[in-house]
Amino acid sequence: ILRPSKPNFTLLDTTVYAFNATTFNFLTSNFQITVRSENPNDDIGIYYDRLDVYATYRNQEITLRTRFPPTYQGHNEVNIWSPIIYGTMVPISPEYSVALGAEQMAGSVFLVIKIDGRLRWKVGTFVTERYHIHASCPAYITFGEQSDGVLVGENAVKFQFYSRCSVSL
Repeated sequence: ILRPSKPNFTLLDTTVYAFNATTFNFLTSNFQITVRSENPNDDIGIYYDRLDVYATYRNQEITLRTRFPPTYQGHNEVNIWSPIIYGTMVPISPEYSVALGAEQMAGSVFLVIKIDGRLRWKVGTFVTERYHIHASCPAYITFGEQSDGVLVGENAVKFQFYSRCSVSL
């Protein structure tokens, strides 16, 4: 019986290029994230057929989905991805718009970076059917004087994390 261990995902960092919630009910954001994926299996490879990454605020998508390229991850192998995720004038609910503005003024916003997709397991020459995978990675973004980010450009701030993601299949 095949009993593979699910992959481990870790959010390593987030670089914020834009985060503008000043227009009521709309949010414009632009991030570059770095995600680490580890296959903990000794004899089982993983085909990632589709992986989409996006940011959420209170379970509402605030960026468009960005797709990772399809890839194979070998036994005990680690992959690093650094996609850009963004959303321009994304509509958000009025109650969330008020809460988001208040959190940003208070100095920190809690986001969740989500990864959704499909994978297959490979043992020898046998490849399984596709399975859904979902990962949720917490990310605190700080603003103003309370910010613990590092200025990396004229308008870019990088936040270092080592945020383990919860993964479900």
